[in-house]
Amino acid sequence: MKYKLTKETKEVYGLKLFRIEALKDFGDVEKGEKGGWIEKEENLSQENNAWIYGNARVYGNAEIYGNASVYGDAWIYGKKLISGYFYHTKEKSEKIEIMENDEDYETLYSEPKYEEEGTKKQELLKNNL
Repeated sequence: MKYKLTKETKEVYGLKLFRIEALKDFGDVEKGEKGGWIEKEENLSQENNAWIYGNARVYGNAEIYGNASVYGDAWIYGKKLISGYFYHTKEKSEKIEIMENDEDYETLYSEPKYEEEGTKKQELLKNNL
């Protein structure tokens, strides 16, 4: 195992996310280094050099694997993520990128802003969790 879920948690839209901590050196990550936030172990592969840094959050059915790196305030959720680098530091809410992998899509957000219950946009965002 290359990381563990720590006891440090935060709640995001009703989901409990756990901070991760490296159990060994790999890539540019050092043993004991705290990473970003995941909902469950299936969100981040225990193999290769994939890592989630800083305040980045990965949840739902999203899977980070290979040598993918997620930085800054990126939010990743939905289906599988291909290997790559994602970085976001803006403080305002905005949709920043959609990645296509065959028929699977990933949407990255920085602090998504939900509209009032019942609006079409709000329902679409909830269904992507």
